[in-house]
Amino acid sequence: MKVVVDTNVIVSGILKPGGLPAKVLNLVLSGKLLICADSRIINEYRNVLLRDKFGFPKKLVDDLIDFIESTAILVSPPPVLLDLIDEGDLPFIEVALFTNVPIITGNEKHFQAIDGLTIYTPNDFLKLYKSR
Repeated sequence: MKVVVDTNVIVSGILKPGGLPAKVLNLVLSGKLLICADSRIINEYRNVLLRDKFGFPKKLVDDLIDFIESTAILVSPPPVLLDLIDEGDLPFIEVALFTNVPIITGNEKHFQAIDGLTIYTPNDFLKLYKSR
């Protein structure tokens, strides 16, 4: 199954190994979910995970990013013109629309109703995943 995974899900998945975002991250790491991304998303993952406030070891971040880069479906989506709460969400939206896959995010409010875009929280996605 292909998905776009928001950075907050990856960060939360590492910070709280028993939480729902960690279950999503584990599905990625086990190959049951394929991340769809572009270079902007990969760079955001790297830059956010390396922030001092998280204290993640550089090797952990490098290994995770290497894994994601080697397994992800990397695309170059066309630009989409939208007025967003957080312009940093644009790459995630563009990739999701281009690949026609859902976004898994902990920040639903950042993603207003956009035609063709499906948004799931980790909880909602895991319910859907288990029911298929």
